[in-house]
Amino acid sequence: MSSYKALDAISVSDIEALGISSKLADKLYKDVANIIANYGASTPQTWTHISKHVLNPDLPFSLHQMMFYACYKDFGSDPAAWCPDPKTAALTNVGQLLERRGKEFLGSLYVDPISSFSAFQEFSVSNPEVYWKTVLDEMSISFSVPPQCILLENPESPGGQWLPGAYVNPARNCLSLNRERTLDDRVITWRDEGSDDLPLSSMTLGELRTEVWLVAYALNTLGLDRGSAIAIDMPMNVKSVVIYLAIVLAGYAVVSIADSFASPEISTRLKISEAKAIFTQDLIIRGDKSIPLYSRVVDAQSPMAIVIPTKGSSFSMKLRGGDISWHDFLERVENIRGDEFAAVEQPIEAFTNILFSSGTTGDPKAIPWTNATPFKAAADAWCHMDIRRGDVVAWPTNLGWMMGPWLVYASLLNGACIALYNGSPLGSGFAKFVQDAKVTMLGVIPSIVRTWKSANSTAGYDWSAIRCFGSTGEASNVDEYLWLMGRAHYKPIIEYCGGTEIGGGFVSGSLLQPQSLAAFSTPAMGCSLFILGDDGHPFPHNVPVMGELALGPLMFGASSSLLNANHYNVYYKGMPVWNGKILRRHGDVFEHTSRGYYRAHGRADDTMNLGGIKVSSVEIERICNAVDSSILETAAIGVPPPQGGPERLVIAVVFNDPDNSTTDLEQLRKSFNSAVQKKLNPLFRVSHVVALPSLPRTATNKVMRRILRQQFVQQEQNSKL
Repeated sequence: MSSYKALDAISVSDIEALGISSKLADKLYKDVANIIANYGASTPQTWTHISKHVLNPDLPFSLHQMMFYACYKDFGSDPAAWCPDPKTAALTNVGQLLERRGKEFLGSLYVDPISSFSAFQEFSVSNPEVYWKTVLDEMSISFSVPPQCILLENPESPGGQWLPGAYVNPARNCLSLNRERTLDDRVITWRDEGSDDLPLSSMTLGELRTEVWLVAYALNTLGLDRGSAIAIDMPMNVKSVVIYLAIVLAGYAVVSIADSFASPEISTRLKISEAKAIFTQDLIIRGDKSIPLYSRVVDAQSPMAIVIPTKGSSFSMKLRGGDISWHDFLERVENIRGDEFAAVEQPIEAFTNILFSSGTTGDPKAIPWTNATPFKAAADAWCHMDIRRGDVVAWPTNLGWMMGPWLVYASLLNGACIALYNGSPLGSGFAKFVQDAKVTMLGVIPSIVRTWKSANSTAGYDWSAIRCFGSTGEASNVDEYLWLMGRAHYKPIIEYCGGTEIGGGFVSGSLLQPQSLAAFSTPAMGCSLFILGDDGHPFPHNVPVMGELALGPLMFGASSSLLNANHYNVYYKGMPVWNGKILRRHGDVFEHTSRGYYRAHGRADDTMNLGGIKVSSVEIERICNAVDSSILETAAIGVPPPQGGPERLVIAVVFNDPDNSTTDLEQLRKSFNSAVQKKLNPLFRVSHVVALPSLPRTATNKVMRRILRQQFVQQEQNSKL
């Protein structure tokens, strides 16, 4: 900020220098001068008025930057890019709840929704019984057998037992007529890439129920036992959402597999989950490219596949013996189309979804979501993103990652509409879709925003319907997110960080608190955060510190088992005890700032985050080690760029004969790229290859990747001096 002038020192010519006409520059100067006269030159109120009444998406972004940094020139860390106003805050889900029951919950501590939000968050941790009963009631969640209580603490299970005795079906709740919801409510809207000038397609709640019931009936013709695992390996489109809900409604467990995975990764996930069937497509259409998908599933030696044609109602390819076309699958039950399917109600601890997250062992962790987890996802959306009936929620993602199921539950359990764009979210087609669908909550990952900004993809499109953004998956960048806010006339960005094993977030933002860019303003509702010192013990809560993050163990919806690892060993073994409870391991390094915000600083262990996808170093190294016979060993590290943003993949390589190696490192980088994309994920990209004589190791021979990361960052800094 030091390179910018103070706000009251900016002249008309400074504004003109940004390419703005003299007439407009003069008007902007006078508008800003009036705001300074009323609110001062450097207060959050000053910025709020400039962002709302002076700036707009058509003005050069350099002016937005000038105004923001000038306003906060001497403010210090964590300037507020957005502040709540009392009237709007009182209309949010949490605001309305606190206006009705704030004094009941907080007694004399209650003042108003904005002033009392932090106290309410603490109440959600200390009074889980009251908080979770209230939120489940607010979302109109219904149980076929109600729980005996909200939480039963159990010394054998550090995470406790949530909703013991309850029987429920999350998909039935997604399809039910609750609150003021009607069968005519629009619940999914979508558009195919390349059809950007055609009207949107949409589906009402009544139509969605009919489609889901039909697929659920067809599932029963497969003769599978209740609780069987059924995989989905498809793009996230209206058919995959219908299939997802039908699998859950019929009492089976979804196995989530990303449509970008190569055959070996698909095979691993099918074997771990013991999937009995898989839904997939013949192809994936991306622009003018057709990417085979069914053939990858066949190469993975999948169980029986139900194959959906990407376009039209049929396809020319021959199916493997035992596989079924989508048409033939539905034809079995076409005579009962429209008949209601009786939801299979199951115990709260039954599995509803099996998802995967990379650990540091090289194998993906198989994480079961129970019947409670969908309600955690929806409660986060209700509280932190303020999703409610009438909202249109878009978040480019896939059912193979937790944000896919999260989007389904966050939208439908809160009475909102899911917005799906069938194609790349990177271009102007998606930006037009956001405009035409009147999206009110747009979820992003930082790398998408970076592409939009550099290509100016959003230019000319009206995003004024957006009420807030959500961001997750990787570290964000202040300037890119200032630009993003400006596209929607400075609506807030709710940063959201959690994990597949959490079922949602543990740290987030709120529409009742000032939001600082690339920062989190609050622990998620019902969650408590601890930052550990080098001695492994938690720091006091209200001091600015940085260290490894641990979580309070009692989190509604969080995992309590893993299919292929010991859950206690992974999350609790060796962790400190606080107030009689063992803390839960997370593995990220977090900073708690002097103004009370949280900032993420990457993984503490050797799991990387590449473009929002967590992957272990070991998985990548295993592939790279086999690329060339001259290689002795490799170490894969994720390194954030100097200006902030998502991690870059750097491979350190040690050759068999380091002194006499003639290997071309750029050619080796391309070979690593090709191998990693083919065998692991086509979205990964090797940024740099560094040759070393040896890898730094601990006394027990473990590679110290953190040291390598520090060395690479230092090397980059030195090269710029």
